[in-house]
Amino acid sequence: MKRITHLTLLGWLLTAIPSLACTGITLRSAQGETVAARTIEWAGNDLNSQYVIVPRGHKHQSFLPDGRQAGKSFTARYGYVGLAVEQADFVVDGLNEAGLSAGLFYFPGYGAYEPFRPEESESSLADLQLVSWVLASFQRIDEMKEAIRHLHVIGIDPRSSTVHWRITEEGGRQVVLEIVEGEIRFYENALGVLTNAPGFDWHLTNLNNYINLSTGSVGERNVGALTLKAFGGGSGLHGIPGDMSPTSRFIRAAFFQATAPVLPHAQAVVMQAFHLLNNFDIPIGIQFASGQELPDIPSATQWTIATDLVNRRIYYRTMYDGNIRCIDLNTIRFGKVRYQSAPLDAERHQTVVMVRPQ
Repeated sequence: MKRITHLTLLGWLLTAIPSLACTGITLRSAQGETVAARTIEWAGNDLNSQYVIVPRGHKHQSFLPDGRQAGKSFTARYGYVGLAVEQADFVVDGLNEAGLSAGLFYFPGYGAYEPFRPEESESSLADLQLVSWVLASFQRIDEMKEAIRHLHVIGIDPRSSTVHWRITEEGGRQVVLEIVEGEIRFYENALGVLTNAPGFDWHLTNLNNYINLSTGSVGERNVGALTLKAFGGGSGLHGIPGDMSPTSRFIRAAFFQATAPVLPHAQAVVMQAFHLLNNFDIPIGIQFASGQELPDIPSATQWTIATDLVNRRIYYRTMYDGNIRCIDLNTIRFGKVRYQSAPLDAERHQTVVMVRPQ
């Protein structure tokens, strides 16, 4: 049986500091088109990211903690495109031909899966393969919610952290899935934002601490004989947390998303999503203490993705190349295409266009 090729590296990746981080937002056009966008950060090394094209009828089989591919098997009812890390089996985010999107987000210290039991191998699914299972199997969230009750979601390396997931329908409904103390928990995510730990419900409660924030500028205020004036535009957001922790990124993402203008169509919303997520790029240097050796990669934000669920398109850019690329699922014949994967960057360099004045 096939064995996992990066089990040791993956366990180290999901336990080491600096941690894997993610920031997710969800936007809608004036026509109601849904765009789910997110970043993925990891400052330890290159994640060997790749895109994967999976045809209908492709057979999947989950890995088990011993590295064997001998867990739950499932066959793709829907074709899909996913972005994977370390190897093609580990799809982190993607979209299927039915318009369902799914992605995993790092969730350290708060989640806990049920323990693996060998007698339950055939119904055991590795957490890092749950996105593939969702994309391969479902068109609607409620279908997935019912089916997952019959699964045992497990970790494949006891050293690794847990993750949580967001699943989005083309109509805009989104849920967050967390497994805490072995219990499956779903949260309706009308806000559309997700980061990492603590739990999703805690993040929503924490938003109340920032009820004072507002768009625009604060007006003049008299304090005794003094008249105080704002230094510049945007002073209504003075005090919004600016660090890169998951709690602070959640607050910023919520306010940036909520205050973004509603644009006329999905293409414009996709570009808007990339602009908003520029605010969450994490430089390599701040992830390491003074004196630590820095890895030879250009950014901790390894890639950013924006998924147009209605028009079935995935857009992405990477730390090596900021040019936006697109995979149009409408051009893929999922009944005939072969299973394939390829690096996100054919060449790891940023194209620079020279401007030649006339």
